[in-house]
Amino acid sequence: MFMGEYNHTVDAKGRLIVPSKFRELLGDEFVVTKGLDRCLFVYPSDEWENIQGNFRNVSQFSKEARKLARFFFAGAAMCEVDKQGRILLPAVLREYAGLEKDVVLAGVLNRIEIWDKERWCETSEYDDVEEIGEHMAQLGLII
Repeated sequence: MFMGEYNHTVDAKGRLIVPSKFRELLGDEFVVTKGLDRCLFVYPSDEWENIQGNFRNVSQFSKEARKLARFFFAGAAMCEVDKQGRILLPAVLREYAGLEKDVVLAGVLNRIEIWDKERWCETSEYDDVEEIGEHMAQLGLII
């Protein structure tokens, strides 16, 4: 399980250091793709296989399913960590998430999210968390 929040920078060549705690859980090869809310999602290979399986079980006659599949899979990239603990983020993914320099890597259960730091600060204002919690409780989420 991924958890925690780490601040890093993307260098001029598009490389990003992955925190060692995350590297241990990701393994040798993993997937980076477009995420929701204009961030990137990073999945270990086994979790990516689960996601692919879920999409295979959805009817391709659904316009929304096709659109979401294109969103997640067309921009996805297999990544490996280099000897310095960095990954190379493809330009198309950096552009999508607005990653230029300062970023936040956030562990979120089965994935890592990579955010532009400024956008992360705006998004992580939790003024309405009680209301969200009540709604989640109605859906059966118990914490």
